Amino acid sequence: MNILAQMGAEVFGFVAMGVALGGILVSVIIKFSSKAKARLIEEDMALKIETAKKEAKNIKKSAELDIANEILKKKEVFSAEVNRTKDQLREKERKLSKSESALERQSEQLSQKEKQFKESEKELVRKKQGFDSRSKNLDSLIQQQKNQLLKITSMDMEDARQLLLTRLEDECEHEMNELLQRKIEETKETVEEKSREVISSAIQRYAAEQTCEVSVSMVDIPSDDMKGRIIGREGRNIRAFEKATGVDVIVDDTPGVIVVSGFNPIRREVARLSMERLIQDGRIHPSRIEELVTQTKKDVNAKVLQIGKEAAVEVDVRGLSNKVLSMIGALHYRTSYGQNVLRHSVEVAFLSQVMADELGIDGAVARRAGFLHDIGKAMDRETEGGHPAIGANYLKRFGESGVVLNAVEAHHGDIVADNPYTPLVAAADAVSASRPGARRETLERYIKRLEKLEDIAKGFKGVENCFAIQAGREIRVIVNADDIKDDGALKIARDIAKKIEDEMTYPGEIKVTLLREVRCVEYAR
Repeated sequence: MNILAQMGAEVFGFVAMGVALGGILVSVIIKFSSKAKARLIEEDMALKIETAKKEAKNIKKSAELDIANEILKKKEVFSAEVNRTKDQLREKERKLSKSESALERQSEQLSQKEKQFKESEKELVRKKQGFDSRSKNLDSLIQQQKNQLLKITSMDMEDARQLLLTRLEDECEHEMNELLQRKIEETKETVEEKSREVISSAIQRYAAEQTCEVSVSMVDIPSDDMKGRIIGREGRNIRAFEKATGVDVIVDDTPGVIVVSGFNPIRREVARLSMERLIQDGRIHPSRIEELVTQTKKDVNAKVLQIGKEAAVEVDVRGLSNKVLSMIGALHYRTSYGQNVLRHSVEVAFLSQVMADELGIDGAVARRAGFLHDIGKAMDRETEGGHPAIGANYLKRFGESGVVLNAVEAHHGDIVADNPYTPLVAAADAVSASRPGARRETLERYIKRLEKLEDIAKGFKGVENCFAIQAGREIRVIVNADDIKDDGALKIARDIAKKIEDEMTYPGEIKVTLLREVRCVEYAR
């Protein structure tokens, strides 16, 4: 084993020596190879350097030639520029010399003007002193004249000032009246023609009945014996009927009829139909009365709704709830000065649409506003307030547009119109109410309206007399020619018309005609 170990150690030693010798040999070979390559590289680099030096010399020579040529060109350009600059400087020098000569002449002229100005200034000073002395003399003369005038007229300064202001006010009022008259005439020329054309077209295109049906409260009975049965024993039947319907039943000596009286038109219609059914049925006693009245109320409510739907279809207004349609149908039983309110609403709807179409705005909106404008009359007897506000508040619950609400509330001028449809509805309402045969009014109301017209006109200064004519459609006012001048007559007529608009309610329009007559009377003896 030791021998083997020794032999292995010797072999390992030989191998190690061989490896070491091989490494030394390789390093020697690499060293010699590197030196040979380095020598080749040095030779190549020396050759390239020599070549580069030659090329650099050539490039240097070429650059020197180019620089010399460029320097020659620059010198030529510079010489030309210098010559041109010299020419310009000589030209400017010549101009400056001319300007200097002109300035010298101007300086001489200014010196002369300065002397003249000083002389003028001295003259002005002398004139100013003369003006000041004259002004003082004039002030003293004016004061003397004022004092003399005040002595002659026996007026103090305040009275004279007041007189002057009064005259100035009269002159301004005269000019204002002339301007007002001219502007009114110009406006009338352009506005009246167009408005008359629109309204005339609307009236001609929509034709309605001259008179409308008026609801009645008379019930025919077959014989006067029926009156006793209606009254009943000790009046129990008529009391039950009045309690169930909420109306008054008048049984008098008029043959063949009994009268049903009540402020609510729907209740009156229920009472009328119930009374007719009771007479036909013949069984008249409290329990039967209550039964028939209850059934009649249902029938009338259904009929009212159906009337409202038919009217909405007639005017092509959509999207209304049944409650609103019921209120519209209730207008069928309501009259205003004898005119059926439902037919009036339909009329206003069509007139509003025609005028809106003529003016180029939405006819459907105008038709809807006109159709709903008097809905408040269906409930104004049960709710406090005027029918425009009542109708607008009622429609507001159902989401109507602001345009429609304003038209409903402002069509009688209770509030200010905020859209172009409201004046159209108001005009259509007046046209429908004022056409021949549309409305009638009681004698007492008619006389009060005429008296009110005359009282308003008589309240103005300078009015001697006035007369309401043409059923209150026109008022003639006679003024004192000494108190009222021609230019002030127009202003008084306009003020009377404005006061009538503010204080009265009337259908259509009222014409104010002011007469100023000068009569000169002399006698030949």
